[in-house]
Amino acid sequence: MITTIVQFALPQPMTVEQAKAVFLSTAEKYQQSAGLIRKYYLLSDDGLTAGGVYLWQSRAQAETMFSDEWFSFVKGKYGGRPTVSYFSSPVVVDNVTGYVEEG
Repeated sequence: MITTIVQFALPQPMTVEQAKAVFLSTAEKYQQSAGLIRKYYLLSDDGLTAGGVYLWQSRAQAETMFSDEWFSFVKGKYGGRPTVSYFSSPVVVDNVTGYVEEG
């Protein structure tokens, strides 16, 4: 499994309520992403940085998502160009289900 962390600067601070509304408007897009297991939307305490943490079945599937079109979409929606970092996730602990998964 692969985890990606995406971050981008916002042009002005966003409240949690504003972020929730904007993030919900894009959630459906990610529900249809091949290989995406889970996505967490992120907002910094000062409201000036946003992003996401994504858990993928494979790096190839993650790289398919983070295309030039996706970078343009994010920049157009939020005003900042995102950075994407990739990490191997050899073990995932899910305390909701009690499951430990090996990647």
